[in-house]
Amino acid sequence: MLTLYHWEPNANSGKPMLTLAEKGVEYRSHYLDLLKFDQHQPEYLEVNPDGTIPALVHDGRVLTESTPMMEYIDEQFDGPPLRPADPVERWRMRWWMRFFDSYFAPSLSMIGWSVFVGPAARQRDPQELREAIDRIPLESRRVAWRKALFNEFTAAELAESRRRVAFAVGVLERHLTGHTWIAGETYSLGDINGFNLGYALPLSQPERCNDECTPRIMEWLRRIYERPAAKQTWAKGRTQMASRIKMLERT
Repeated sequence: MLTLYHWEPNANSGKPMLTLAEKGVEYRSHYLDLLKFDQHQPEYLEVNPDGTIPALVHDGRVLTESTPMMEYIDEQFDGPPLRPADPVERWRMRWWMRFFDSYFAPSLSMIGWSVFVGPAARQRDPQELREAIDRIPLESRRVAWRKALFNEFTAAELAESRRRVAFAVGVLERHLTGHTWIAGETYSLGDINGFNLGYALPLSQPERCNDECTPRIMEWLRRIYERPAAKQTWAKGRTQMASRIKMLERT
């Protein structure tokens, strides 16, 4: 029995969703509306007391943290391998996944929360939001939610995030100049990781990621979007966030 608790096919939730689709693994999809704080409701906290998503439940085991979850899926289930056999390519895949997770993702997340998530959630009653935040188990997540929902990111924080995103986009564009995929010539978990972070870059960072400035990133994003597994995964989206992927359609 395999159950995945997830939100939209986006960022952390999208990573195991796309990995499962690429492997051809069937699973029970349990959608949690992040903007309604479903991940902090008692029934989900029984699954994952930290109240973070995604969470994968396999034969009674609960796995959290999306990047190691992808490696677990690839190793545990039949289907096309998503980790390169070549040691150098596997090293490169893991290097990039760490770069995505520790450097690129936090900055993109701050911008995304400021531009997309915060304004959407602020449609609710402020007192209701404060009470919901107070119920979040992890202090770090309470701080992040409070900043996003009440627009408390400082100008300096947002400026630093934009600087980091610009740097990361440049590094990725140069890397893809000499490599077909993140690991090299092998499509891998590194591509799945990066795609879930970057598929909306042409919308969120149009001045930095476009066909003129970053043609290799755009081609890389489009090739992943055209894979059947990506089409299948993003069809599970329930909000306008998922529809952002259509910007990658070739004209």
